[in-house]
Amino acid sequence: MDNPLPAAARALRAAGHRLTRARLAVLQVLEAEHAGLSPQELYERGRAIYAPLGLVTVYRTLALLDELGLVRRVHSDQERHAYACAGADRHHLLCSGCHRLVEFPCQGLDELVASVQARTGYRITEHLLELTGLCPACQATGGPADPTPHHPAPRGA
Repeated sequence: MDNPLPAAARALRAAGHRLTRARLAVLQVLEAEHAGLSPQELYERGRAIYAPLGLVTVYRTLALLDELGLVRRVHSDQERHAYACAGADRHHLLCSGCHRLVEFPCQGLDELVASVQARTGYRITEHLLELTGLCPACQATGGPADPTPHHPAPRGA
């Protein structure tokens, strides 16, 4: 993925906002992660970049970045949202047991997108594909393998 930070700085300035150290920390964490992160996860990882980062600041930053189209909600269940950088096509597996979110490669989707464009007249600029099911660990245990939401997943799983 191209570095979204220069585009984020331009979009923030154009909307009358600054790229503060807190906003930069949130963007850097999102840019480094290929799956969505909850606000709590962004807060925890962002503090490693910018120690004064506060959880309320993360929520406010996400709201602003979402409004400006710089991030998007990747999934939501009744209680939480995950966020990822906008602008890149994303393909996710979401475990309905433990809420683990894994990004996966998806070859062959270009033909489907071209077909949808031809049939509908839409010019598709990006997409988000999300498949929901049970991860192998939850299947093995018959329920959430880890009650902690969004436990780390191996890359490319």
